[in-house]
Amino acid sequence: MSATEYDNDNIFAKILRGEMPCFKVYEDDNTLVFMDIMPRGEGHALVIPKTPCRNMLDATPQTVSHVHQTTQKVALAAIKAFGADGITIQQFNEDAGGQEVYHYHVHVIPRHEGKRIGPPGTMGDMETIKINGEKLAALI
Repeated sequence: MSATEYDNDNIFAKILRGEMPCFKVYEDDNTLVFMDIMPRGEGHALVIPKTPCRNMLDATPQTVSHVHQTTQKVALAAIKAFGADGITIQQFNEDAGGQEVYHYHVHVIPRHEGKRIGPPGTMGDMETIKINGEKLAALI
């Protein structure tokens, strides 16, 4: 498989097929939203398309549109759910762009004035993540 081919065994593909668990927040015909288990802030969620694509670079314009419409919906709900002052939206493409999971995804991270974003790669407390997911889901 070349570096630009979609890997059907990536973790997000497995989540979409129900082979791996997630704290689901929202789902529609085109997208799935679930909580990041390595949150960089309270309420950190991920928005992914249901269609297989590595990242935004190989996604169709329709897929990009669906993902970003859902991202906006989640961001607006996250501001209310977590009393956030703002939202950080992150999206990475390929190794050089910082991508680690090769299924197109967008990070939605609620932010509070004066509080720095947390470090990457730190596993969160699963009960807290579950509770935060429920808070977010209730407002979408």
